[in-house]
Amino acid sequence: MRAALRRFRDDERGSATVELVLSVGVLLLMLWFMVYCGRLSDSRLRIEDAAHQAARAATLDRDLPTATTDARSAAASTLGGTGVTCEDLAVDITGTMQPGTTVTVTVHCTVDLHDLALLHVPGQKEITATFSSVVDVYRGTDDGGPGSVAV
Repeated sequence: MRAALRRFRDDERGSATVELVLSVGVLLLMLWFMVYCGRLSDSRLRIEDAAHQAARAATLDRDLPTATTDARSAAASTLGGTGVTCEDLAVDITGTMQPGTTVTVTVHCTVDLHDLALLHVPGQKEITATFSSVVDVYRGTDDGGPGSVAV
């Protein structure tokens, strides 16, 4: 009887090592996946913030071409300050620049994820964020009315 128990116990030698090696591999994959998801969430939040900043910058201008330029500049500086690098940054503006109307800014950013290539995930991810803001009623205008500014 003791010989049978000893033989049964001897068959399990080294199994803890195998379990540890397999578990570490699975845990590393889970860790890399969590980093990937965290990186995407962080990038998405920062791009949404850039859309907010771009919309606010656009509402302070008088015409659409200037608003587009300022919105793109605001989005690029916001993203640059947060460490998000966009392979391709595009900023679209819809709406009119009349005081009290709404301007909608959409920011398209292709985020580079090549440094997480060990996961075999896509190397790039396009993230889009949209924000609407009301054109400032009290901004300077050149129409001669209240709040007008000589240009």
